[in-house]
Amino acid sequence: MDAITTAVLLLVMSFLPPAIYVIWIRNTEKYSRERWVPIIVCFLWGATIAVIAALILEVLLGIPLAVSINDANVLVILTAVVIAPFAEELTKPLVLKFNIVRKELDELEDGLIYGAVAGLGFAATENLLYGYSFLSYGLASFFVLMIIRSFAGCLLHASATAWTGYGFGSSIMKKLPFGRVIPYFILAICIHGFYNLMVSFTSLSGFIAGFVIAMIFVAISIQTVRKKIKTLDLKKPG
Repeated sequence: MDAITTAVLLLVMSFLPPAIYVIWIRNTEKYSRERWVPIIVCFLWGATIAVIAALILEVLLGIPLAVSINDANVLVILTAVVIAPFAEELTKPLVLKFNIVRKELDELEDGLIYGAVAGLGFAATENLLYGYSFLSYGLASFFVLMIIRSFAGCLLHASATAWTGYGFGSSIMKKLPFGRVIPYFILAICIHGFYNLMVSFTSLSGFIAGFVIAMIFVAISIQTVRKKIKTLDLKKPG
């Protein structure tokens, strides 16, 4: 393939699945669906600023860890299971603090939706970065790996960040202290960290078992988020 065709293919495979998931998540809500402008803002934030900020934060947090830990395997696991989830789950939902999104938080399920959309934006750019490296494996492998990422990576980021969004949204709605967000932030880190741990095994049997568990986990995780959105959506006055 020529360079233009390759670039178009990479962009489509990276951004189309997350965009479809955005519509799916938004339309989970039956009543008073969210406006497209704040939805797009959340997606773009996740795909740009959140990615850059997370990368910087991961580097800054990783330096003291690298200095204090000599075992390379332990360092890799801690980075994947602790540092990366912390940095990414911190930067993705910050868009909910912007007035254009914050003023839309008038229902408890809104935070879940906006958080998930920010996560999907992040997943899109992550797909792009991974997809570029997948191209070196050949076209068939590229499609297989991108399909896997379109399912696992997208649903992981959506379902994890949705909970931080829910914590932030509910603190706004109920006029609670901002500390209300912390338990949901920790939950997001745990969801992200568990997934990363499951796909970090190096032995073939361990990787296969972990991969299967990770796929089941993200499927359950996103369905739990959608069920929560549907339940809250039905609780309308009158």
